Amino acid sequence: MIHFFKRNFINPLQEFIHDSRSIGIVLLTCTAFSIVLANSPFCMQYIRFWQLETPTANFLHLPLTFFDWINDGFMSIFFFLVGMEIKRELINGELDSIRKSILPVVAAIGGMIFPAAIYLLLNFHTPTAGGWGIPTATDIAFSLGIASLLGSRVPIALKIFLTALAIIDDLGAILVIALFYGEAIHWIYLIADVVLVAIILFLNKALNKFGFVQIICGVLLWYCTYNSGIHPTISGVIFAFLVPKRYLTFIENKIHHAVYFIILPLFALANTIIAFPGGGFSFLKEAMPLGIMLALCVGKPLGIVTTSFIIIKTKLADLPAKTNWKQLLGAGILAGIGFTMSIFIATLAFASPYNQDIAKIAILISSFISMILGYFWLKRN
Repeated sequence: MIHFFKRNFINPLQEFIHDSRSIGIVLLTCTAFSIVLANSPFCMQYIRFWQLETPTANFLHLPLTFFDWINDGFMSIFFFLVGMEIKRELINGELDSIRKSILPVVAAIGGMIFPAAIYLLLNFHTPTAGGWGIPTATDIAFSLGIASLLGSRVPIALKIFLTALAIIDDLGAILVIALFYGEAIHWIYLIADVVLVAIILFLNKALNKFGFVQIICGVLLWYCTYNSGIHPTISGVIFAFLVPKRYLTFIENKIHHAVYFIILPLFALANTIIAFPGGGFSFLKEAMPLGIMLALCVGKPLGIVTTSFIIIKTKLADLPAKTNWKQLLGAGILAGIGFTMSIFIATLAFASPYNQDIAKIAILISSFISMILGYFWLKRN
């Protein structure tokens, strides 16, 4: 009986979890489920569930609802994982030297500036101009998942380039959130953050290990950041950069599956409660959703390819090994999959639930277009 259960349930589950494509499948399933419920007779009950208040929220100055806990608390753990991935690549990866990093760094910058410029071009001097940060992000899980579907048709060097590009994009998105989507600064909590960083650095040297004490300090770092006016997810990145390099891979492996198969699905369920407005999809002609879609589907590949062309033609970098320009364009198209980070920024950029929903619909449509177009483009080239 145990052997039967293991063979038919445990082993297939383990294979699914370790498949790079499975993260995208889970997120798409959660998104579809959430959208269906949001447009069903159970819509209000579903919304009320995520808006349930936690009893200690006001007393302890903590996130108020389940929804707030996911976006302000659990997503900090996601950013902690992203921060460790960035640090690892900077120390001993595709970003550990100027020669290796210059192409993905410049391409990522172009892939952020062009979409932001296209969005602002359509939304300049409008109430939705603050959403310019939405199309600057790339979803690592989806972009690499689609690339993995193509197997050997996508050169290994191009997958590495796409990985580095997405990681730098995440770093850029983190800076955008920290600089432009925070609130009024509470300096006492910010000073406490600085003190806690110093304590963690001291503990790393004094204890010569990274363990429970530093984790407690990391939780306090999150708490102070949450109350400082800076978005609390930034604390996850700061804490990640305080992890000694010998512990990076170990901690990443420990939390990777929990982040991608619990935290991100919860994020998708809570943040894609999108009630489609009546009258069809005519709202997509409005400046804000049109700007998002053009920025992700056109601005991303245009920015990545244009800046890559400049940096390669000036002999400062080379095309990834066994990669041609058509394949590089395919990677740029996949970079237009915004999803997680774009949806997250949309919740920060707009206070209006209507604008948030419209932005999320535009993100989902453009991400889906980028998935399909990127897949077939790379398959043919």
